[in-house]
Amino acid sequence: MTLQSHFRQRGFRVSVANSAEEAAGIAFSGHLDAVVSDIRLPGRSGLELLGDVKQRRPALPMIMITAFHDLEMTVAAMQAGAADYVPKPIDIGELDAALARALAGGSGDDEALVLGPADRSPSQIVGQSRAMKEVFKSIGLVAQSRVTVLILGESGTGKELVARAIHQASAERELPFVAVNCAALVENLLESELFGHERGAFTGAIHAHKGKVEQVGEGTLFLDEIAELSPAMQGKLLRILEEREYTPVGGNRAKTSGARFITATNADLAARVRAGSFREDLFYRLNVAALELPPLRERRSDIGLLVDALLRKINRDLRKNIRRVSGDTMACLHAFDWPGNVRQLENVLMKAAVMERGDTLTVRQLPPEIACAVRVGPGEPADPERVPTLRELERDHIRRILERTGWHKGETCEILGISRPRLERRIREFGFHPPESGAAG
Repeated sequence: MTLQSHFRQRGFRVSVANSAEEAAGIAFSGHLDAVVSDIRLPGRSGLELLGDVKQRRPALPMIMITAFHDLEMTVAAMQAGAADYVPKPIDIGELDAALARALAGGSGDDEALVLGPADRSPSQIVGQSRAMKEVFKSIGLVAQSRVTVLILGESGTGKELVARAIHQASAERELPFVAVNCAALVENLLESELFGHERGAFTGAIHAHKGKVEQVGEGTLFLDEIAELSPAMQGKLLRILEEREYTPVGGNRAKTSGARFITATNADLAARVRAGSFREDLFYRLNVAALELPPLRERRSDIGLLVDALLRKINRDLRKNIRRVSGDTMACLHAFDWPGNVRQLENVLMKAAVMERGDTLTVRQLPPEIACAVRVGPGEPADPERVPTLRELERDHIRRILERTGWHKGETCEILGISRPRLERRIREFGFHPPESGAAG
């Protein structure tokens, strides 16, 4: 077992179990300082083992290994009391760091328990980068209470997706989730949309209208672009956050709200407070738990996963059959800075899929500003003055070695001097695909 050998080489005493039941017996013996367990195990799951351990030995830290973009399992693990989690494919350095943190508060016997592998499952929010790992952990933690959450991030980073994930991970997941874009409506319409209005409150108000606050009940109300609220609306929002009260437009009786509020913005709220355009007291009310989403250019290792997930969605929605993305196309996608983030990536892929007649996306279908981000593929004219980037050299070298070995991954790893998980990551990132005859192991 690879992990068993690795930990022993680092000087740990390691006990190995092949099931949750066997692991529980070892964990309850009292001789362990940490447990490393896959979430998906034969029979009872790693989450069930985590629950047993937290009940019998609450101080024993457990590190969970999850599918590399399995948000639901990650959230469940953090909420169940996991000390940390490491996504697949496992980065040994990351696992060592997680174990060191877990042992920092332990008794120091240097013994760990390692459990076997598991399958991965898909998630709506995709990511395996360290930055997204922190986002997944934060979702799991803030979902455990009804605290007000402020989601920060550039346009297109997926703030509403994260808000929905928080709601789905909460105890109120069966209650409504309602999203309102604060910048999409003028002030008087926004006030009516949020708080409702009474009959005759204004011209055209021939019927009373329930606002989103009342419609959502004790569910979750997501307010996007919160920085665009007028001073008057900021005051009304502050009142509902502080007093849990609001008054419909044209009404004279206050109503109460039990809604959970999640807000989001791509603006620097602290700077707006300093400039006097945003209320300081409201800022502190909103900023109880802040969650910052990384821009796509800071998590390029997730691009391969995102392309795969987005193309599956595009194929389903547009009835396309895109099965591959050429290596040069993936190199272009990795090299571009994506100022519009994941939303822009989805838009580019959708337009390319519409124009592509075959089953493979090529550089020809990319917008010029993206297609020119890296050199063109073999057989096409290239700029003789351009020096390839280190990433392009790595891509081309790995491709050559895969072709030389007939896609024998074990031999390729040996030649390149890298681990199998790292090779698999590079294959996904660069969009490589084996010949139709299949790949060797």
